[in-house]
Amino acid sequence: MPPKFDPTAINYVYLRVVGGEVGATSSLAPKIGPLGLSPKKVGDDIAKATGAWKGLRITVELKIQNRQATVSVVPSAGSLIIKALKEPPRDRKKVKNISHNGNITMDDIIEIARTMRSRSGARYLSGTCKEILGTAQSVGCTVDGQPPHDIIDSINSGDVEIPEE
Repeated sequence: MPPKFDPTAINYVYLRVVGGEVGATSSLAPKIGPLGLSPKKVGDDIAKATGAWKGLRITVELKIQNRQATVSVVPSAGSLIIKALKEPPRDRKKVKNISHNGNITMDDIIEIARTMRSRSGARYLSGTCKEILGTAQSVGCTVDGQPPHDIIDSINSGDVEIPEE
């Protein structure tokens, strides 16, 4: 027989969900059912917490203690960039293969880098900015009207100054 469940223990569950939508409870049930939580109630909590990220795939952290789940959004670099593009929310079922060909400012990149700083592998903020610029290149947007890789090259050569922290 498995050991008795400790109600005071804190469990973390990470999920990838579409913001603002109630996910399928069938995918939630195997993860949070054994912890004594209702998948339907947790699904509604996730939809409420991710309302600002409508239509974007986003990682959500569930902190479960005493059979209570608190939802916190853990944004990825790609979703932060797409949010900074300020695109209108789209219907996932109708619009496919969207191209994010907008333009964001270098200030947006630095702001996103500060948000992602704790999860970055870089030593300095300039390295984190280069990581975010690489993600911006993958997303397909431009930064201050230039391709992101040109800005990475100018950071490497010292033409663009990134403030330290």
